Amino acid sequence: MILVGLAGWGDHDSLYEGIRPSESKLAAYSGHFPIVELDASFYGIPSERSIVKWITETPESFQFVVKAYQGMTGHQRGEIPFSSKKEMFDAFTNSLTTMVKAKKLAMVLCQFPPWFDCRKGNVDYLKYCRHGLGDLDVALEFRHQSWFTEQYKEKTLRYMETDGWIHSICDQPQAGMKSIPFVPEVTSKEKTLVRFHGRNVYGWNKPAKGQDWRDVRYLYDYSNQELTELATSIKEISSKTNNCYVIFNNNSGEHAAENGKRFVEIMGLKYKGLGPRQLGLFD
Repeated sequence: MILVGLAGWGDHDSLYEGIRPSESKLAAYSGHFPIVELDASFYGIPSERSIVKWITETPESFQFVVKAYQGMTGHQRGEIPFSSKKEMFDAFTNSLTTMVKAKKLAMVLCQFPPWFDCRKGNVDYLKYCRHGLGDLDVALEFRHQSWFTEQYKEKTLRYMETDGWIHSICDQPQAGMKSIPFVPEVTSKEKTLVRFHGRNVYGWNKPAKGQDWRDVRYLYDYSNQELTELATSIKEISSKTNNCYVIFNNNSGEHAAENGKRFVEIMGLKYKGLGPRQLGLFD
């Protein structure tokens, strides 16, 4: 099964034309896509109240790819509001209990920063993370090219298989050591994650003076030809895994929603059990 969705649900205004301010954007989003990447969990561990709200606003079959808290993946600089790493991991995993029981957790995504390179200390930390996340399905995404050099690529993939990581395959700008190549290799027969970040080489590593990185890093509109080529890759990947989750993360210019919809059409996908959709004027 190939499941397509977007990173977050707040930045896709084209999906919400006609809905009232009091209506839920997530509920409206679930009328278009069967999965979503939950990014709020990166900035703070979600409350039980929020988890329950998200569950009740979405259809029974809807699933979440939950991004790991930033303190767990080494993004947060400064003080982490936990007395120990164990406390942090326990708080995060416990927060997902209700989502797991509702069968709405697709996986946790551990995306590591560009400075997390391939060396023994970092491999040891990966092992700690995988153990700390217990029985949860967990995807692993790198941002440093060293993990996929000729010297380490096969070792990286075999380690992921051995330790039970889902490979998060990325389409992103090829912009030096702080980006990774597209590596369409499956490490779990049950689930694989693919994330489309766009191909904006100039905005990837460092924004222009005065620009916020959020405005430029994921500023990209995939062409029909590019989406068609990616569809071929996704079909090949999906032949090796039971469930292929595809996330469009090119949100900076609000291109993700339209690209996601076009991709679904190109793939010829039809989803059952989506939420009710708000009809436009000419629908």
